[in-house]
Amino acid sequence: MPSFRTALKWWFRLGCLSFGGPAGQIALMHRELVERRRWISDDHFLHALNFCMLLPGPEAQQLATYLGWRLHGAKGGIAAGALFILPSALLLVLLSWLYMAGQNLWWIAAAFAGLAPAVVALILAATLRIGRKALHSTPLWLIAIASFALIRFSHVSFILILAAAALLGSFGHRYRPDLFPASPAPSSRPSSAPSLTLPPCPRPSLRRTLTITATTLTIWWLPVLAATLAFGPRSLFTNLGLFFSKAALITFGGAYAVLPYVSQQAVDHHHWLSHHQMMTGLALAESTPGPLIMVLQFAGFAAGWNHPHPLPQLAAASLAAAITSWCTFLPSFLMVFLGAPHIESLHHHPRLSAALHAITAAVVGVILNLAISFASTSLLPNHHPDWTAAALTIAAFLALEKAKLPILPIIITSALIGLLRASLP
Repeated sequence: MPSFRTALKWWFRLGCLSFGGPAGQIALMHRELVERRRWISDDHFLHALNFCMLLPGPEAQQLATYLGWRLHGAKGGIAAGALFILPSALLLVLLSWLYMAGQNLWWIAAAFAGLAPAVVALILAATLRIGRKALHSTPLWLIAIASFALIRFSHVSFILILAAAALLGSFGHRYRPDLFPASPAPSSRPSSAPSLTLPPCPRPSLRRTLTITATTLTIWWLPVLAATLAFGPRSLFTNLGLFFSKAALITFGGAYAVLPYVSQQAVDHHHWLSHHQMMTGLALAESTPGPLIMVLQFAGFAAGWNHPHPLPQLAAASLAAAITSWCTFLPSFLMVFLGAPHIESLHHHPRLSAALHAITAAVVGVILNLAISFASTSLLPNHHPDWTAAALTIAAFLALEKAKLPILPIIITSALIGLLRASLP
């Protein structure tokens, strides 16, 4: 069994090197923890991954939290989950400040403006990637089309769309499991290598559930309550805490799934930030380690920067970013710690998996709507086509889909092209 200090160093290293989105982060954990260090067996890792895929929120961070908890109990889970996001959070605050403070400097504004075509390409690629994974039957295609139409033309709530999809998936699997499939069962193949003997898993109990729930909810809501007492119940900071707490509970399907909801509410309804700022935040989150859902921290930072009263601009933005991250990630710890003892029995609940499949199908339509909204902002400024931006979007998309290039060099290249384009006469 690795010492807590040894595991702590590795979790911090993971937080600093976890580029490549959830797929790359999960692959890195499997290679290091299962194949190389043999801290976790292959079957146990897959059971844990299936469990985290059923939860709202960032599955890679939740997987790290679970594995840390399984190795060293509550302190291991807290350390692993926190260190997975801390380097990204600190770096993103710095990049957010650089962007927001430098918008009046032509070269910074030009570099960040160049990111827009890359972001449109990223979202289009995500739509295809999730669609290939989720749309395996006619009803699932119909769910995706209906979700797109409802949110695009009828402005139906994102939450209602997900709830309806979950019900369709669950009841559909009961009567037609061939059309509403469940997730594949966890692998039954033997582990690729012997693993360490883990400590006994705590047994679920009412006392344990109540203790974890009360403790986590108290820690979760204390900063929101403090902001309410300090600035009032209608302050930006209170509203950010409430909004992102709700968003954290419906982020099935990863960061690209929650972006439409955040864009719909934070940009169009609350007017905390602009579409262009939201696109920049996505590019910055893609270029830093850690979970992509850190884009929500940027949204909070931008909201505080744009609406700082009664604090100085940087102080308001930093406080807003901190509250946003706190309320985005605390629910993940609660769900992991509550559900972890039940992990081995999840494959006995196929209707739950079928509901998640249907939610993912609905997410495809919602993300497509987001791609169209962002594309109209980037490629049709002032309702006139920007053919250069369109060409850059196509080039970035081909680089992602055909050449399979990493995201980071594409984003850097886009920023440099934006800088070059603005400097030309």
